[in-house]
Amino acid sequence: MAQEPKSVLVAGASRGIGLALADAFLARGWRVVATERQPTPALAERAGAWLETATLDVASESGPAALRARLQGRLDALFVNAGIIDSPSRPIGEAARQDFLRLMEVNAFGALRVVEALHDLVPAGGVIGAMSSGLGSLARNESGGFEAYRASKAALNMMMRSFAARAGGARAVVLMDPGWVRTEMGGPEAPLSAQESARGVCATLIGAMGTSGPARYLDHRGAEVPW
Repeated sequence: MAQEPKSVLVAGASRGIGLALADAFLARGWRVVATERQPTPALAERAGAWLETATLDVASESGPAALRARLQGRLDALFVNAGIIDSPSRPIGEAARQDFLRLMEVNAFGALRVVEALHDLVPAGGVIGAMSSGLGSLARNESGGFEAYRASKAALNMMMRSFAARAGGARAVVLMDPGWVRTEMGGPEAPLSAQESARGVCATLIGAMGTSGPARYLDHRGAEVPW
């Protein structure tokens, strides 16, 4: 009897690393649920037996619960990739309050609301993850810059660690640093392509399956990142 393929939900998969991550899981024979805020051609052309699209705005009050209501079956992996960035050169004292709150809403609060809404679909042995950043590391911040963005990713890290302690169970909980990637966020000078980063993120998430314990903060090569 053929083994049932594994399944993953990637929240925020319409472009960049999220889209490349959906492709990386597809290349490994996984079924993928890929979410997007608005329908996009990139996901529409991939939709079919192996990839299902769903609409999700992580900042929407009702979005995560509505997505949970339409999902059926289990997820072997849940990964929240959705995120936004601010001006890298603007110190926190010059940031507009609404911009700072938006970063926190999407990158931290919204991401955790998706995890809270969907994590019961992931059984023991599965993996629950979110896209953090090396810029979320307190230990590595020796240059400043990206201050509001750094704060939002550090908040995400803290809340995911709390989630793992409270509700992780026999599942791996992973924060991912994708590296410096050539996307709209990373810019054209970044050394990694979205595909290179996503293949590493995919392999790291799959490698974490079957483990449990405190949340881990890993890069796209599977190496530990200091909190």
